[in-house]
Amino acid sequence: MNQSTDSNFEINMDTHPPVVITADSTVDLTAELLERFQIKTIPLTIVLDGKSYLDGQDFAPDDIYRHYHESGMLPKTAAPGIQDMTDFFESFTKKGFEVVHLDISAELSNICNAARLAAQDLEGVYVVDSRMLSTGIGLLAIEAAECRDKGMSARDIYEHLQVLKEKVSSTFVIDNLEFLWKGGRCSGIVALGANLLKIKPELKLVDGKIVVFKKYRGNMKQVYRQYVKDELTDRKIRPNHIFLTESGEIEPQIIEDLLQYIKETSGCREVHHTRAGCTVSSHCGPKTLGVLFIEE
Repeated sequence: MNQSTDSNFEINMDTHPPVVITADSTVDLTAELLERFQIKTIPLTIVLDGKSYLDGQDFAPDDIYRHYHESGMLPKTAAPGIQDMTDFFESFTKKGFEVVHLDISAELSNICNAARLAAQDLEGVYVVDSRMLSTGIGLLAIEAAECRDKGMSARDIYEHLQVLKEKVSSTFVIDNLEFLWKGGRCSGIVALGANLLKIKPELKLVDGKIVVFKKYRGNMKQVYRQYVKDELTDRKIRPNHIFLTESGEIEPQIIEDLLQYIKETSGCREVHHTRAGCTVSSHCGPKTLGVLFIEE
């Protein structure tokens, strides 16, 4: 397995403490953010028609949509195994680094368990079950990188994230339940009823699981605006970073308007726009959008 999706840069041990921050590919950070914060990633595998592809390297969400429209089939995702995780961690520990590694919620994938088992036989590897997905993990990874750059030890960063992850708000609103139904995440009856009633569910990560938090109705432009407004109203948001993450096929002007609204109302210094990767996209489908942040 080609393990790192960002091998085009190296962490400078002269300018950083000997700690590397890593995550699986569901972190959904842009290449620019991965490079800026010196975060290394290991990809999940996308399995389609008996062939395996590396998430974000030789397979992208638009490929999923294209294949689904042509065949009606969705891919499966597979987590790296214990030996894959061991090799990934040792690529850093053998160079003198300690590792703080973040994974998608253990309720949603086996990768966190594989990482924990691999870490048992290694010194200085700390595995964080983010209890999140997508840029909910990304927020924690960036926090870890900023803590590293302040000189915090790997253990201290790990313990800090264990507390902070409870303050991450990770929600998404989806256009319809077709992909969730096809992926076995909800029944056909529920999907049919929601689609007939034109319900646009808001999904929320609670205790590491995806639950329906709220239901919207109307055209998606109005739903996006109301959803973002609801998420930002009366919330005390940490002023560092906020993400607007979407799965594609949303009109660029809608995204621009939402980004401007978030900049004006959130009080955050940096508002990031990202595309969800294959894992979120294969389950939620196109036109999914989330606003993710850390609360005070």
